[in-house]
Amino acid sequence: MSSSTDSFALENYNGPQKHRIIDLKSKFTTKFGKNPSFIVRAPGRVNLIGEHIDYCGYSVLPMAIEQDLVICCSTDDTNQLRLFNVNCKYPEFQCESSSVSIDKSKPNWYNYALSGYLGIIEHFKPFNPAGILMMIDGTVPPSAGLSSSSALVCAAALATLHANGLAMDKKDLAALCARSERYVGTQGGGMDQAISFLAQAGTAKLIEFNPLRTTDVQLPKDATFIIANSCSDMNKAATSHYNSRVVECRLATQIIAKKNGLDWRKYEKLSKVQVALEIPLEKMADVVSSTFHKEAYNKDEVCDILQVSSTELDELSCSANPHLERFELYKRAMHVFTEASRVQKFKEICDENPDQSIEKLGKLMNNSHESCRDLYECSHPNLDEFVEIALKSGALGSRLTGAGWGGCTVSLVPTSKVDSFLEVVKVEFYFKDPERLENIATKVFPTQPGSGAAIITL
Repeated sequence: MSSSTDSFALENYNGPQKHRIIDLKSKFTTKFGKNPSFIVRAPGRVNLIGEHIDYCGYSVLPMAIEQDLVICCSTDDTNQLRLFNVNCKYPEFQCESSSVSIDKSKPNWYNYALSGYLGIIEHFKPFNPAGILMMIDGTVPPSAGLSSSSALVCAAALATLHANGLAMDKKDLAALCARSERYVGTQGGGMDQAISFLAQAGTAKLIEFNPLRTTDVQLPKDATFIIANSCSDMNKAATSHYNSRVVECRLATQIIAKKNGLDWRKYEKLSKVQVALEIPLEKMADVVSSTFHKEAYNKDEVCDILQVSSTELDELSCSANPHLERFELYKRAMHVFTEASRVQKFKEICDENPDQSIEKLGKLMNNSHESCRDLYECSHPNLDEFVEIALKSGALGSRLTGAGWGGCTVSLVPTSKVDSFLEVVKVEFYFKDPERLENIATKVFPTQPGSGAAIITL
């Protein structure tokens, strides 16, 4: 069985990161009265292109960022699981290590840590899990679309694994963490967890699913990706928007299957029905146009097409959000197929000569944002405002990143124009609102592809 992650000695870290870890060690000792035995870190990520298609089975193209989630850990003889966040706005949590449960109705910060913990416990049971003390510090902005929640799931799972003397293959651990996040009610697709464990410094990754596999993607040398927070938060576990899109994509899949003579009950992902029909991805937009009308469908109409009762529909297709009554099937399916095509084109350009085609990469990003805004309807006025400002300020492409409905944008900017770009967007977007100015250095910044999750030995 291969190692779950890379392992580094603290001496290998330098500068602010090393000082941060040393400070966290000191706080741990003060809080718990003992020294930590190891530390884990898991990075946030930015998705360059390929939004809301991983749970439909299609490839995505993210990279890990330098911002991360770090947990100081030690086993505990009292068989307690104790979670302490250095940010005082997050309450401490404690329970018996053998009786952990999650209340989905309350979007508490520690539910994500508990998800990672439970994923490991359920996978390896029966065994008596060790008590663990965890002190948590994060630099990934929360509710910003940079995967702070999934970083916490991954870090907690890795901490639980290591504390109990267990090991897993990186890919298996990423898949386990993707499933584990469903403990909090999020029906995600696996991108966030895969990049968190499989990222390598200096390169983005094309991530494919079923089976999970990754390919390095070399980004343009003469361009920089800049992340900007729209100052509108969104917690996907606390809203029905995200899971509603999962339901709509599933129904679109099943109706396409039904109308093409397939056993529609066997299909849940748009990628699977495309493969079954043996139709090239770039032709699937035509299938969408010939299958669906552009107006929303009501529940009775969907039941009539699939020839099921409302109760059966809820059980077979709508479990992620059984209260949904209107379904935007044309829009959702059209976004997924065209976005999946954009990911393929982005990768092809990067494989050929990205520095000679950065304008094409930028156009793909712009088209992605338009599709997210108009077809998937997951944007936000602040996101749209920033994208417009970014394109006027020198960006070749700009788009929302992450789940949407708030959070961050990612912009492709020629490296020679980064300084002027940052100056203009700060004036045009952030300076107009005093609340946007607070901690501005953490809200708009260039980033480089970072490394994946690791254990830091002390």
